[in-house]
Amino acid sequence: MCFPYDAIVPELPPGFTVIAGGAAGEQLTLTAADGTEFSAYLARAEGRVGVVVLPDVRGLFRFYEQLAERFAAAGYPAIAIDYFGRTAGLGPREESFEWAPHIPQTTPETVALDVEAALAALGTDRAITVGFCFGGAQSFMSATMGHAGLAGVVGFYGSLVGGRLQPEGQPWSLDRAPASKVPVLGLFAGDDANITPDQVAAFDAALPVEHEIHTYEGAPHSFFDRRQEDFKAESEDAWRRILGFLEKL
Repeated sequence: MCFPYDAIVPELPPGFTVIAGGAAGEQLTLTAADGTEFSAYLARAEGRVGVVVLPDVRGLFRFYEQLAERFAAAGYPAIAIDYFGRTAGLGPREESFEWAPHIPQTTPETVALDVEAALAALGTDRAITVGFCFGGAQSFMSATMGHAGLAGVVGFYGSLVGGRLQPEGQPWSLDRAPASKVPVLGLFAGDDANITPDQVAAFDAALPVEHEIHTYEGAPHSFFDRRQEDFKAESEDAWRRILGFLEKL
């Protein structure tokens, strides 16, 4: 599990311009190229670089809607998507949603179809993906998919090897890293038993593109949560790295 249902997105760091009054969003239903309808949440802004937010295993819930709003408040239009239109219908997902049966049916290839639709809905010249945990892996793998307009990917503690819920033999983030086509920013937690330092080092070495890999020593998985006050500095630093990544595009 990544974030708890009541997690809160950390505030934007000091020094970055924030749109007065914040940025409200709207719930949408998008259609992927295979005809699947899925839920999304779009927060608009005037910027020409956008963000596709890829949630953890829970799918689309309030934390990721709020994250889209944070990006829009910083001037970057953002859209958060749900993964489970093919197997669970439309979201967003409540705390009671039983996500585990749907994860094995959610492949990098079907996520890629949904990302394509989200990029089109954003309507920006360029965009990045930003994902967390399961979504961090999907973000890393988006770098290999050849999406038009995708200019970079960011992953928070994205799983690097397939877990027990992935089909056996499914190539995962580390396997696919050599096929990456756009810059990568990887943000990892030092106190994360499921993503080991040797995996992170191997991922770093396998990337053939411009990339930055940073590990927050002592931070736990899912540290990017305002309720985790002990890791406020790490969350602020992560924001700065992401916004810096966007500013280069």
